[in-house]
Amino acid sequence: MKRLAAVLVAALAGVALWIAPRRPAPEPTVNAAGSPAASPSIVPTPHGPAVIPLTLPSGRVLQTEVMVKDEDRQMGLMFRPSLPLDHGMLFLFDRLDKHGIWMKNCKFPIDILWLDEERRVVHLEEAVPPCTSEPCPVYAPLRVAAYVVEINAKQARREKALVGSVLQFTLPDAALAGR
Repeated sequence: MKRLAAVLVAALAGVALWIAPRRPAPEPTVNAAGSPAASPSIVPTPHGPAVIPLTLPSGRVLQTEVMVKDEDRQMGLMFRPSLPLDHGMLFLFDRLDKHGIWMKNCKFPIDILWLDEERRVVHLEEAVPPCTSEPCPVYAPLRVAAYVVEINAKQARREKALVGSVLQFTLPDAALAGR
């Protein structure tokens, strides 16, 4: 009898998994070589990505979402109607690389900044438009980078965040472990 009950429970669990709604896997974040981006060792808060202040060279401070997990980096700014002027997004990676960024399902243009380990801007793409047809172009820096920052279009030039300038931010303690 116990064996029959165990078989029935296992069968019902299998049916429940089979009929459960399935979410499609998100598109991979890729680096310039076309391989999946590495997953950093930082663990975001249970309520979503951490938010930290990031200071631009002009002195303007942005509230910046820190994208650590693959699924957060893959989602990025997709499907958002806009980005408040005092906000940005910071992508962290485990290793230096020519991390590629695309604009699939984005609704507005942005500036994309690639930073080295010293947080110096090594490449800038200004006013990158949303992708309107497939295949979406991938934007990649000319030099390797440790971080990518996304801000509103034309904000980089206005706030003096140009190649060679330094952005200031402090990562949460968890971010420093293993980097």
